[in-house]
Amino acid sequence: MNIVIQELTIEDYEAVRSLWHKSEGIEVADTDSREGLVRFLERNPGLSFVARDGKEIVGVVLCGQDGRRGYIDQLAVSRSYRRQGIGRSLVSRCVYNLMRIGIRKWHLFVFEDNQEAIAFWDNLGWARRVELITMSRDVDNSGII
Repeated sequence: MNIVIQELTIEDYEAVRSLWHKSEGIEVADTDSREGLVRFLERNPGLSFVARDGKEIVGVVLCGQDGRRGYIDQLAVSRSYRRQGIGRSLVSRCVYNLMRIGIRKWHLFVFEDNQEAIAFWDNLGWARRVELITMSRDVDNSGII
């Protein structure tokens, strides 16, 4: 196995989306469209990565920032490649690049029933923030803001 970590490009979209669909605990939403990923990558250059074994994408992570904090999202590693340090390597690359641009605090979101992901992040030393509540809203046709 010769895993190479590379910057995610839009040419990787179909393989990445397929990996997300195969990965339990990952929600693929409307915002994960090709156009959505183009906007995300343009806004956050050099922060998102894929792991390749030859031509096959076996891992992916999205990473972005708002100027103050970094956000790690959609981390997925193919089941047969887990527990080999690929997820850790992808996260390390994100954190390193966030630090290079002065971002020193990072957040991520995990579904509360995704115990495998929670154990992964616990093992990397990330802290749970149970005092926070995430609130979201999707676009609807009501026109109400």
